[in-house]
Amino acid sequence: MLRHRPGIRGAVLRVIDRSLARRATAEAIGSAFLVAIVVGSGIYAQRLSPHDVGLQLLENSTATGAGLFALILAFGPVSGAHFNPVVTLVDRVLGGISGVAAAVYVGAQIVGCCVGAVVANLMFDLDAVNLSTHTRSSGGLWLGEFVATLGLILVIFGIVRSGRSALAPFAVGGYIAAAYWFTSSTSFANPAVTIARMLSDTFAGIRPSSVPAFVAVQIVAALGGAALVKFLHPDVDAVDVVVPHEHSRAGG
Repeated sequence: MLRHRPGIRGAVLRVIDRSLARRATAEAIGSAFLVAIVVGSGIYAQRLSPHDVGLQLLENSTATGAGLFALILAFGPVSGAHFNPVVTLVDRVLGGISGVAAAVYVGAQIVGCCVGAVVANLMFDLDAVNLSTHTRSSGGLWLGEFVATLGLILVIFGIVRSGRSALAPFAVGGYIAAAYWFTSSTSFANPAVTIARMLSDTFAGIRPSSVPAFVAVQIVAALGGAALVKFLHPDVDAVDVVVPHEHSRAGG
């Protein structure tokens, strides 16, 4: 029996590796489409409504909310459709994902988001990389970003930890569309998306010097959200986030 254990262990590891590769690929592709939607709709909004910033925001937020809803439905069964390092971070803190898988997810999300920004630029005949000059730096904006991120974490984990994960695509898409309007920062709420948006000097862009503060606020808000979720749902074990997915069958 002992002779067969290394072979069994190797087979299990190969299954887990394949599963993680599929999940990471889903996170990368989904993240790329998410940023392509955010940046692409922002560029098109500027061109369609060049003299009406309110209408540009409406067009951008509607496309983003609808696109996020569709992407969660499409990629959720594979990876859970995190598309966001702070969602993965909180999932890790609450015990829903392993450290290795979390690190792989975050890397895939950042790469995917950056690819999405480049593709959006190219679709509209812009330079592939055009660093944004849109400064977003003030106490009000940082507070807005804190509120946006905290709310996102509470919405996602509150829903799934209360056993209503089927509603997550509707809730997340709707919340992000709403947060474009009620937060001063227009709700980035995602470190990977924030990094990628500095690659496009368009409506959705953010100046590179503004990125570190945004990311720091997002992480702090996410950790605060994790504490609140744990307090509000103390008896619920870790579950699949954002929606049930492959990890429940393959581990990690």
